[in-house]
Amino acid sequence: MSDIVIWHNPRCSKSREALALLQARGEDPVIRKYLEDVPSLDELRLTQATLGLRAIEMMRTKEKRFAELGLSKDAEDAVLLRAMSESPVLIERPIVFASGKAAIGRPPERVLDIL
Repeated sequence: MSDIVIWHNPRCSKSREALALLQARGEDPVIRKYLEDVPSLDELRLTQATLGLRAIEMMRTKEKRFAELGLSKDAEDAVLLRAMSESPVLIERPIVFASGKAAIGRPPERVLDIL
């Protein structure tokens, strides 16, 4: 089993590009379709710590759901992480994990930095 995991949305072009980059390097990542296999709140906290980002930096703030939930870019991390655990469409994609590191694939080439 690969030690590389990608939180993937096959409908997202950036997610597909990041996966293709990994595969072109001969990697066979574990693909987690995070919209179906939703990360827990604890997993999101760990992901935030591994990325070294504020919660807002791992969110899709232009998603309709962001506004529907009345969220703001100034909200506390705890509020935003809970929102992502309850509405995974808010999680920025893709996120790749390898060797204790993580990277958001925006642009997709960023995932190669952690290999």
